[in-house]
Amino acid sequence: MKISNTGNAVTIEGNIKSIKDFQDIKNLLDDISTKSKKLSIKIIDSISITSSVIGYFTKLIYKDSINLSLSIGDKRLYDLLDELNLVSLFSVKMSQS
Repeated sequence: MKISNTGNAVTIEGNIKSIKDFQDIKNLLDDISTKSKKLSIKIIDSISITSSVIGYFTKLIYKDSINLSLSIGDKRLYDLLDELNLVSLFSVKMSQS
């Protein structure tokens, strides 16, 4: 997995599957969320997401009052988030590219 950001816009490439991936995401988003209450995350090609990342995103929204939105590039991940009833909570949209 590769993660990068420009301001409060974060891009994640590759599959989100390990504890290290979670730690990398958490560390970057913790840093950004101290400066901005709005996070835009683009997950380009991951087909799944770990429960720890889902829990962390939920914490950002409910505890830290972060306005979080996800742009998803793979329909399988979108469908997974839809099955978990997280599309509305995470403001999930399918990416056009």
